[in-house]
Amino acid sequence: MFDRARERREQRREEREVFGIRGTATRYRMRQSLISIGDNFWIENDRGERTFKVDGKMLRVRDTLYLEDMQGNVLCKIQQKLLSIRDTMTIEADSGESLATIKKALISPIRERWTVKIGNGPDLTIKGNVLDFEYEIDDGDRKVAEVSKKWFRLTDTYGVQIEPSQNDVLILAATVAIDMMSHP
Repeated sequence: MFDRARERREQRREEREVFGIRGTATRYRMRQSLISIGDNFWIENDRGERTFKVDGKMLRVRDTLYLEDMQGNVLCKIQQKLLSIRDTMTIEADSGESLATIKKALISPIRERWTVKIGNGPDLTIKGNVLDFEYEIDDGDRKVAEVSKKWFRLTDTYGVQIEPSQNDVLILAATVAIDMMSHP
């Protein structure tokens, strides 16, 4: 019992080192335009510099977004999967290789849960209040990212903190996909 409490205390301390005020996590600000044609918006770093663009394509059979760098190069495609029982989206590399599939849990009585099946890495679990942009992304053992609206006063803005060892593009794309599925 004491070992378990000590382990939990140690885990919280490690999370503060990464996700705390002076932590080492990479921070992004996601700001969606309230009036945006084709769901285009920018992702900024913690200094307010634009780092990525999310480009929505209009007039498609299914929802499709492209995550681009500042030079306009497509980093990945986020696309709704048609004819699935649960809400499902896929993230594909520019080459067409499947990077991840995001699915909503069938039953989640207390809070929303999502899974991110990663092609060549550990699966991720998303849990928390997705509708209010207050959730964590875990790789099973530890928190690898945190999404929160509490850091901003603007209604259409939320923050994403990502552990330095993670793939920022993949985590940001998963966050965008969750946003699309939970806020159509």
